[in-house]
Amino acid sequence: MANLKEIRNRITSVSSTMQITSAMKMVSAAKLKKAQDAITAMRPYAEKLTELLQDLSATLEGEIGGDYTTQREVKKVLLVAVTSNRGLCGAFNSNIIKEIKNRTDFYAGKQVDVFAIGKKGGDALVKTHKIHGHHNAIFDHLTFENVAGIADNLTEKFLSGEYDRIELVYNQFKNAATQIVQVEQFLPLAPISTDGASVSGDYIFEPGKEEIVLALIPKSLKTQLYKGIRDSFASEHGARMTAMHKATDNATALRNQLKLTYNKARQAAITSEILEIVGGAEALNG
Repeated sequence: MANLKEIRNRITSVSSTMQITSAMKMVSAAKLKKAQDAITAMRPYAEKLTELLQDLSATLEGEIGGDYTTQREVKKVLLVAVTSNRGLCGAFNSNIIKEIKNRTDFYAGKQVDVFAIGKKGGDALVKTHKIHGHHNAIFDHLTFENVAGIADNLTEKFLSGEYDRIELVYNQFKNAATQIVQVEQFLPLAPISTDGASVSGDYIFEPGKEEIVLALIPKSLKTQLYKGIRDSFASEHGARMTAMHKATDNATALRNQLKLTYNKARQAAITSEILEIVGGAEALNG
């Protein structure tokens, strides 16, 4: 059994760890509320805009809008991995890294590169993939304008023919305890399934479909990326809050166990000292 000093040191260490994890839990909980409100507010708009423009683009013929919808033979794929800059958030980052590897296996025989948004994903995937840029500072100032620049960069890579397909891989926020890994096709725009009914039939387009496509498809792509990063940002804080809650509970249980062990060891030491004193007294009397 460890001596009393070692047990006391372990109790102090565990207590310090418990204070850190508890503080991190509270910080993440405060940030989660703001991030959750932001993604909840924009998600319906982003999804409806993407749905409308996918269907609208599928009805167009000719050159207008074709650059965004052209289905080329897939030879080069770019996977946009959205992770976090910090760890201590459970399986949040490892799930994305695992999904990137799954998508790489899916595109076996083709060139698959990674566009890293978040330090953790870039650091892990640089060993197995070619990394195109590290956009780690985006989470410090997460605004639509900053994300729009990244979306323009991705769009240019597709339009120039550098890549034949671009996919987003990120964690979609469901609640604080649940994050769902999502794989979304960013480019080319894919028409949605309408079961024989055209969604565009529900709308009157002015001045015309072509003009709307030219004006709104770039904005739709920016919105899609912004929504994905916002989802990931909220998921990160939810995952970290849950992970730190579990860590705090485990540290509390470990501290209580160590205190019990300490008390037993202290009691055993006191009993041993009493027995030595009694034995010494009896020897003197004898």
